[in-house]
Amino acid sequence: QVQLVESGGGLVQAGGSLRLSCAASGRTFSNFYVGWFRQAPGKEREFVATINRSGSSTYYTNSVKGRFTISRDNAKNTVYLQMSNLKPEDTAVYYCATNQELFTAVPSRYDSWGQGTQVTVSS
Repeated sequence: QVQLVESGGGLVQAGGSLRLSCAASGRTFSNFYVGWFRQAPGKEREFVATINRSGSSTYYTNSVKGRFTISRDNAKNTVYLQMSNLKPEDTAVYYCATNQELFTAVPSRYDSWGQGTQVTVSS
């Protein structure tokens, strides 16, 4: 498994931007697919974005397409989620997660999870 630590969350006004980081340690990071997920109070954890091992392929949930960008720097063992034009409905705890086998949006297919970082968007 790999250890993951998210950072970069905070309070922002609607229309603003944040960049989340997911720092990994413990294993060869470039072997892992990485996903970002989020969970709002009272709701199930939902998929946001994922990126393949090299960073050449990405996939987003429809609600964030055109506003969020996932990227990775394998030399720094870090994955980023650049979030722009944020909306109040983006408010949630954001988690990064890894798996070695699949380019997937399914949370249960991910093996390691970070502790999460809170993103709050005010209207």
